[in-house]
Amino acid sequence: MAFSSALLLPSGPNFVKKARCNPRILSTERIPILCVHCSASENGLKTLSKRIYEDFTLSGRRTMIGMVLVTSVFGLPIVGSHGAGLPPEEKPRLCNEECEKELENIPMVTTESGLQYKDIKIGEGPSPPIGFQVAANYVAMVPSGQIFDSSLEKGQPYIFRVGAGQVVKGLDEGILGMKVGGKRRLYIPGSLSFPKGLTSAPGRPRVAPNSPVIFDVSLEYVPGLDDE
Repeated sequence: MAFSSALLLPSGPNFVKKARCNPRILSTERIPILCVHCSASENGLKTLSKRIYEDFTLSGRRTMIGMVLVTSVFGLPIVGSHGAGLPPEEKPRLCNEECEKELENIPMVTTESGLQYKDIKIGEGPSPPIGFQVAANYVAMVPSGQIFDSSLEKGQPYIFRVGAGQVVKGLDEGILGMKVGGKRRLYIPGSLSFPKGLTSAPGRPRVAPNSPVIFDVSLEYVPGLDDE
């Protein structure tokens, strides 16, 4: 199940994403509300005025995904979410203190768009082509390191279609080239983040319009490729 996050929202109001899963089909329904990722491994958006229904089939261990409320990275935290309301130092992260130290020795990659990233861990699974759905965990932060959105706090990975504009441009581009099982830190410039910004909320800092943000992303699986 996915969660709508500031990370994924393009620019407008937030919305909540509902996902229902039976033994073989996972269907998602987006409802225009305030909104924000299911990990088979470890802990670590988009405004619409109408409802969108999208189904895809998951098999084997992927069927573990059950009913989940999702909030966009740009959305508000969900009541009862894992880690919600915790002090910044207690919130779950994809990159701990040891990881932060190791990042200093990892080379930075800069793309033509201005996006920068560092591969914390190279995965061994398939890479998602444009148009494919992916399930990914993420932790979204302002440059100071304060978290404003996280799928880890919701306890579920976020599911979105690569290249479909369902998330912020920096995330859409940054997921490309990753392999399942990999982790990457994205340094997203203001031109690829939130055009309208995000308002502050209890335990969540304000994100100014067109301001740089940082995303730690863990690619969990790619339905249709990872199941082969």
